[in-house]
Formats: sequence, structure tokens, C-alpha cells
Amino acid sequence: MSGYIDIVCNLYDPEAVRKGQTGLDLAFKKQVRMDPKLWNGITVSDYLRKMDRAGIERSLLIAVRAGDLNVRLSFELPYERVAKVCAKYPDRFSGLAGVDPFRGIAQLRDLDYAVNELGFVGAHLYPHWFGLPPDHAKYYPIYARCEELGIPIMMQIGHNLVYSRERRLPSVGKPITLDQVAIDFPTLKLLGIHIGVPWTEEAISMAWKHENVYLAGDAYAPKHWPKNFVHYANTYGSHKVLFGTDWPVIDPERAVEEVKALNLRPESFQKLMRDNALAVFDRLPGARAKAHAGSSTGRATARRRATTPRR
Repeated sequence: MSGYIDIVCNLYDPEAVRKGQTGLDLAFKKQVRMDPKLWNGITVSDYLRKMDRAGIERSLLIAVRAGDLNVRLSFELPYERVAKVCAKYPDRFSGLAGVDPFRGIAQLRDLDYAVNELGFVGAHLYPHWFGLPPDHAKYYPIYARCEELGIPIMMQIGHNLVYSRERRLPSVGKPITLDQVAIDFPTLKLLGIHIGVPWTEEAISMAWKHENVYLAGDAYAPKHWPKNFVHYANTYGSHKVLFGTDWPVIDPERAVEEVKALNLRPESFQKLMRDNALAVFDRLPGARAKAHAGSSTGRATARRRATTPRR
């Protein structure tokens, strides 16, 4: 095994904090017991040193789109900001394109730009910021475009916390809502992040039922991962679970040490920490390309589905 791959990482530098591009207020930082030294963010170079100490080779940085920008307290982290970091450190970071269903056709063009021009390797969705569950019709053109581009899309499933006391968001991401999406887009890789708490069993059932649904162990310290989730990652679902931190929520050094303490089977540990990421994110260096990605059949199917969304 080479270095580990963190598939959920936020750009949490002083500029992002200063511009309000993290969505985290002081109360949230205290709730998750963030070290006060980190409240104002840290430089990318300092974060790279954290990655080095943790043994993380590459992190996937999210260009977050959090809510309709016409609604107060919505925000985004511009694609170009993330692309700039990825270009400076091409061996350490890759970009994920945040999506906003309220931007319509402009969002589809933005996805094309992010993947084809900026080199992003996947898409990212926060359903709670839009108040729409993952199987809502407004997401279907985005899913179709992701399928056309041959990229996976990750999304938070489970409940969400109160990130800002000024805008409290509903928990709309029940894992079962991936069921119809996976049926309608059988070749689109769907990645449910944040474990699905408190509906972890439901999340596991979706990954077990659908070959194109995956899960990520992120946003929760590994020592607190539900036992059924650890069992799934270590046994019959070892090919379906990926490692992430959701930095700055979980420190990468802590995360890696606590995963090691789970005493997973060596082959399961390797899949979790690296191999599954390379299998899901086809555009990562060293990834195993999938035969269907970018095929004419996949593109035609995606176009049909973009015009016939379902709930």
C-alpha cells in the first residue's frame, strides 16, 4: 500500500474562514470540540504537514455549494479556489465540484467546466442545504450529467447538525432515498458520506442492495463508528466503504490512528484506506478505469433521464 486517500476534505484555510465559506459558526466548533487553535483555519502548507504525519497521500477537496445563493446565509467556495490549490499541489489534492440544483442548466455547464477544464474527479452534494432529499426531481439532470461525464457523486446522508444558529437546516438525507436514484442510474456511482447516522443500518442496506452505492466513514471519529458499520467495512462490505475525515470536523492524524485501532483485516484496511477510492474515482492517478465511463450508451441513457426526472 502507498499513502492513504481521504475522500472528504474541506478547504479550511484562513481565507475561507474569513470570507464565510465554511458555514461553521463558533457554537458548532465548540460542539464538535474543535481545538481553539484551529478556529480561524490553518494554511494549506500546515495541513499538508498534518497529512504527512497521518500518512495521507491525497485528499479530495470540496468546492462547496451550500444552498440557493438567493437565500440568506447560503454560500459557496468557488471552483477556482479549489482548482488553484490542486494545481499547486497536484500530487496531494484533487477537486470535487459542489452542485446546486437551483442553478439549472448553468450548473450542468459548471460541471463540464470543473471536470473537463479544471480536472475535478467527482461531484459533491449537500441535500440539507437545499431542503430536498436525494431522490428529488431537481437533482436528476445533475445525476444525468455526472453519468455522462463518468464521475461519481457524493452526498451527505443521515442527519445534519446545526452548523450555524442563524440558519438551521432540516435533515432530508435519509439513506433509503438513494434507492430510487440507484435504480434510475444503475451505472452512476453514488457515494453516501457521513455514515448515515442515525440510520446507519439503512445506509448499509442501500450499499448491500445496489452495486453502484458506496459509503464513507467520515465526519465521525472512527472510535465512535457504529459497530454494524465497522463490521460491514471489515467483512461483506469491505469493497464498499471509503475513508474520509470531513476535515476540519475530524483531524486526519486522529482519524488514521483510530482506524488502525479498529484492528480490521489487512485486506479490509487497505481497501478502506486506499483501494476503494481508486476504484470509485476513476480519474484519480492510478485508478482502475471503468469500461462504461464515457461510453456512447451511457451518454444516451443520461440524456434520456435528464428529460424524465422522477421522485
